[in-house]
Amino acid sequence: MGTELVRRGGVLPGEEAIAKGASIILGPTANMQRSPLGGRGFESFSEDPVLAGLVAAAAINGIQSKGVAATLKHFVGNDQEHQRQSVDDIVTERALREIYLMPFQIAQKHSSPWSYMTAYNSVNGIHVSEDPKLLRSILRDEWGFDGMIMSDWFGTYSATESIKAGLDLEMPGPSYCRGQMVKQALGFGKLSEYDIDGCVREVLKLVKKVMPLELPENGDESSIDSPETAALLRLIASSSIVLMKNERGTLPFKKDKTTAVIGPNAAIAAYSGGGSASLLPYYAVSPLEGIKSQVPTAQYTIGAPEWRDLPLISNITTTEGGKPGLCMRLFLDPPSKKNRQVVDELYVSTSNLILYDYQNPKIPSNLYWAELEGSITPEESSDYDFSISVAGTAKLYVDGVCVVDNETKQTSGDSFFGKGTVEEVRTTYMEKGKRYNILVTFGTLPTQTCTAPGAVGFGAGGVRIGGARKLDRETEISRAVELALQVDQVIVCAGLNKDWESEGYDRPNMDLPEGSDELIRAIVSANPNTAVVIQSGTPVSMPWLHEVPALIQAWYGGNETGNAIADVVFGDVTPSGKLPLTFPILNEDNPAFLNFRSERGRTLYGEDVYVGYRFYEKSRRAVNFPFGHGLSYTSFVMENLSVKDAISPSEEIVVTVDVLNTGSVAGAQVVQVYVAQDSPTINRPPKELKGFTKVHLNPGSRESVEVRMFKNYAASFWDEDRNAWVMEQGRYSVLVRDSSTNTPLTGSFEVETTRWWTGL
Repeated sequence: MGTELVRRGGVLPGEEAIAKGASIILGPTANMQRSPLGGRGFESFSEDPVLAGLVAAAAINGIQSKGVAATLKHFVGNDQEHQRQSVDDIVTERALREIYLMPFQIAQKHSSPWSYMTAYNSVNGIHVSEDPKLLRSILRDEWGFDGMIMSDWFGTYSATESIKAGLDLEMPGPSYCRGQMVKQALGFGKLSEYDIDGCVREVLKLVKKVMPLELPENGDESSIDSPETAALLRLIASSSIVLMKNERGTLPFKKDKTTAVIGPNAAIAAYSGGGSASLLPYYAVSPLEGIKSQVPTAQYTIGAPEWRDLPLISNITTTEGGKPGLCMRLFLDPPSKKNRQVVDELYVSTSNLILYDYQNPKIPSNLYWAELEGSITPEESSDYDFSISVAGTAKLYVDGVCVVDNETKQTSGDSFFGKGTVEEVRTTYMEKGKRYNILVTFGTLPTQTCTAPGAVGFGAGGVRIGGARKLDRETEISRAVELALQVDQVIVCAGLNKDWESEGYDRPNMDLPEGSDELIRAIVSANPNTAVVIQSGTPVSMPWLHEVPALIQAWYGGNETGNAIADVVFGDVTPSGKLPLTFPILNEDNPAFLNFRSERGRTLYGEDVYVGYRFYEKSRRAVNFPFGHGLSYTSFVMENLSVKDAISPSEEIVVTVDVLNTGSVAGAQVVQVYVAQDSPTINRPPKELKGFTKVHLNPGSRESVEVRMFKNYAASFWDEDRNAWVMEQGRYSVLVRDSSTNTPLTGSFEVETTRWWTGL
């Protein structure tokens, strides 16, 4: 089905987990990209449930091929971050089945994950972690899942109800919701030993499945930072990049021409969105580094700062020993106590610290204090901004003077998954070449004076320390324009990063950060030979789209993101990625626009089954780029479509098509197969994706490719009257080519008798 590279990508975290001494991976995420604003949209795969389900299955198969358990999450409806633990998703049974449960159903059919994680939210009045319909009736009884179900972190809200519903494991430990409550429930007769045994049995079954790994308890962590891993990461990242627009053959650029790299995303490696998915990589290549590795003479300027939070101060600090980062000292007593003793000393390479899982036998509780120290030697005299956001309390001193105080007075914010404060920012002047001492005093979460309603548990909390030269946007854009006028070709790197797209909060709008639109327009006006590279996990507004000759969507490409971008920009790799979600013109065009976010504790899924392209095509609404879109440096022809019908509803329809590379370079094309019911008895989307595959072809070569799809999945919708899937009698059109709006090849199959069915 064209997911082999995803499966190979799944093998990597499976191997990495073993090296780290872990036997369970908390992923993949198969929730829907219902709105462009979803904070964790970058973690999910698609707005289409079939695509999301098949990709999730491939990732799971890769992970579990190494004997490591995958955890499919978040089951089900965790499609926004706003009030995610308290929101009630009000959704029709048909939309629940066809859109939101379908990725999990497909993944269950094609991969059999060993574990599921429940969503934080409620669905139609009941929290998922205590909903017997979802956990027992559908997941276990109807789909035949035979594995362990765990809660999301602090996503267990009851003892008796969750156990009876089928939630096997409360996470994390030690228990805060079960434990003593379970003992009481047993004594009061609300629970029986049989109920408890069922949960214990599933946990032990999972333990037995991963025992062949023979991982030692509390073993040393190792790594697999190998050239082979890097090569595969680079291939995955470059294969995912989508060439959105390429007028007059602007791309690929020539390596022997003078080149400028401009933009706020150029010198940083935006390798992931934020939150629990944002792990510390062994390394991460920025676009600037990737481009300069191929064009060493490329010149750079930032153009326009676009940070939501200040860049980490660890980018510009060094320790006394000269290492980049900070020295961290930990104490059992506050700074007010004289001659307090250091109980631990650590080197930290990042100034974004989460101490949830920090353990030290000398520190008996979550209440302790720390100092973080380093130095800065400015490269130019200027005002410098410093910042602190904290789950706890903190102050920042420059040469002994308190510059930022996030202790005396605190304001609740969205940092640290909603448990922390707002980012407090202050400015001080620093001279070029002078060495300044930076000291941050930090008290852990129990010292915090402001509270976050609804936030549960976070251990010792954390602190994020920012610092950077204060930039004037107009001055920086003027510098960028001046540079653009001096070179043959310009690469503008803009977009979002893990501060803008993150677990814990949703985006307020689709806009790029302030100044980015102005920068792009100014550079294109100055030098028409400009390519814009956007990094984001979900769509952004593009008011400059018709002015830009070349546009690349690069997502968050992991460790090798910068090298992958350079490979595509300079033609070492022919782009072949396709959009897994529609890019609307405006957020107001999105079908979830009126019903996104929680309103008094509930979110109405008013668009029903019309999510993403299903809505845009039904309403004939213009978009910037349709679902499935993606250009190439070569060209393809598809012809000779053949549809071989299935003998029975549970067997596969085989779609065959010839693909010919008519261009001058090697490339890959994705064959997309959509199905439309010709005469449905209810309102249905114009067509729906049911299968796809990817074919790699040399210039002038031809290949006949197959796409297989189960007939009952290709034809059915959810019948709420019968509480079952129905495959109605009649003719179904098969529409094939390379995006949801470009399907000129047509075939068909027949359903001779209306049938209802349930299960997988």
